[in-house]
Amino acid sequence: MKVLIIGASGLVGSNCLRYFKEKGMDCVGTYFSYEASDTVFFDTLHIENEGNFDVKAFQPNVIVHCGALTHVDYCEQHEQESYEKTVVSTLNIIELAKELNAKLVFISTDYIFDGENGPYQETDAIHPLSIYGRHKLEAEQAVIAAGSGNIVLRITNVYGDEERGKNFVSRIIDQILEQQKLTLRLPIDQYATPINAFDIARCLYLLLQDGKNGIYHIAGTDYMNRVQLALTILKYFPDATYELIPLTTEQINAPAPRPLQGGLKNKKFMAEYPDFRFSTVDDYVNYRSIAFAMNEEDGN
Repeated sequence: MKVLIIGASGLVGSNCLRYFKEKGMDCVGTYFSYEASDTVFFDTLHIENEGNFDVKAFQPNVIVHCGALTHVDYCEQHEQESYEKTVVSTLNIIELAKELNAKLVFISTDYIFDGENGPYQETDAIHPLSIYGRHKLEAEQAVIAAGSGNIVLRITNVYGDEERGKNFVSRIIDQILEQQKLTLRLPIDQYATPINAFDIARCLYLLLQDGKNGIYHIAGTDYMNRVQLALTILKYFPDATYELIPLTTEQINAPAPRPLQGGLKNKKFMAEYPDFRFSTVDDYVNYRSIAFAMNEEDGN
């Protein structure tokens, strides 16, 4: 199986690239704005860009589209840019996948739901509140309409290892290890299901190997708000210096509305893969804290 991963310099894409290669897949990962190690340039808004990696020469069987504009508040304030980088880019990749007769995988979000009755399963009613959520929904619907063999993975609150360490969990850990004082102003009323990006890669590998299609919710077994998530991290670093300020979403008054009772149920995936074991936030933070302690002992 030959796989092209669009957006492989990001959190989900980089974990998919690493894991798929470990499993022996022939993979190429692309970047657009940030050139991570082991990636090649590809502009999804300009497929014929002369600087693009030659996808047609590579002839992938599968295209995994991880690239998107994911800053929710920025999307709310830059609607046209959000539309181009989420919807238009996906429409372009759909046409490319059709030309190559390749299966397309699109990474979506729980922000397509309104957060009134989460966590959600695949058949629940959709009602995005934000520009980001509306554009993600439009893109995923186009992917499903384009081919019965395509896959949409809905995920949320992704964390894990990545070159830039941009995700919430890794960023807090890195700041603690750098002995920075943390000031955490976090919503206490936004609930979600954090998921390790490495688990997403493991799940997608199984789905591709088995020729699955349709919509899948990929979610960890944790269900918590941002304050609980931060405290889960902090308990592993008793010497950390921090100020934790719990706030309501209304008090934060961010530009984009948030689904409050969000998150996803992985019941469909688990029914098909009952032996799969998801990791937890505790697993990841414990691993990071042990790795740091071992490096300290070695004098690194």
